[in-house]
Amino acid sequence: MKKRILSGMRPTGKMHLGHLHGALSNWKRLQEDYECFYFIADWHALTSEYANTGIIKDSIDDIIIDWVSVGLDPEISTFFIQSHIKEHAELHLIFSMITPLSWLERNPTYKEQLKELTQKDLYTYGFLGYPVLQAADILMYKANGVPVGEDQAPHVEMTREIARRFNHLYKEVFPVPDVLLAPTSKILGLDRRKMSKSYGNAIFLTDTDDDITSKTGQMITDPQRARKSDPGDPDICNVFSFHEIYTPEDTVKQIEKDCRKAAIGCVDCKKIMAKNLCSALSPIREKRKELESDISRVKDIIDQGNKRAEIIAQQTMAEVKEAVKI
Repeated sequence: MKKRILSGMRPTGKMHLGHLHGALSNWKRLQEDYECFYFIADWHALTSEYANTGIIKDSIDDIIIDWVSVGLDPEISTFFIQSHIKEHAELHLIFSMITPLSWLERNPTYKEQLKELTQKDLYTYGFLGYPVLQAADILMYKANGVPVGEDQAPHVEMTREIARRFNHLYKEVFPVPDVLLAPTSKILGLDRRKMSKSYGNAIFLTDTDDDITSKTGQMITDPQRARKSDPGDPDICNVFSFHEIYTPEDTVKQIEKDCRKAAIGCVDCKKIMAKNLCSALSPIREKRKELESDISRVKDIIDQGNKRAEIIAQQTMAEVKEAVKI
């Protein structure tokens, strides 16, 4: 039997290239070797978007469409909505009773987010307890592994601790899941920071060719190359990292040579990359159009995934209640 993994995404807006290369491409590969559960983490979205809840509901169908468009297969993997499986809230409540407050307060991600997202009031019980709800999500399906980026690894480590603590206090119900570190995306935003909707530096999967061409024209290249006649350094150029993914290998090698000897300027380099990026995203956008015109199919994918997830969640909660004796 295949081992089981679980991962999720918060519905807080459109998917962009950072999502594609930081998570979705990895999820697609994992489908071949694991039994995969991928969920829309709408309750998690409330931890930061509790004052802007409209974006959560509006994003759900779009995310499912993007998942299918990039190659995730709902016939192989289970897609579901977190809030539709009420057992997640029940298990979260039980875990919250046994999780020491000190574990949550020393979580490095919690401290970093408080510093970074200063425009939002995150001093809430829900935000502090985010990793406990995440533990409920993961352990509900007895996942053997969790594919995450390095920033989420501390949360999975806490899930492992909660699993051990529950098993010690009551009985062996939960496997201790492994952290499956996702490959780090080479893709940065237009301004060379992490690609993010909040930074306004993202290229979205739904962008048109004109959008992509315009955004590519704004990208920061080698900051030390002031004039076209100056030789460039592809190793520190954000546009070149896109070339390495979207441009044919022989062309990439030629661009690298020409850049280093100032035989090609940044404007022309960006135009070549934009054309190749548009070509690569074209099949995804075509699949998107197909699904957007058949929303009933999207709803059916969600309904079927919810049903599969609910069956497992009910079985797990029966074991939990028996173990806790409630």
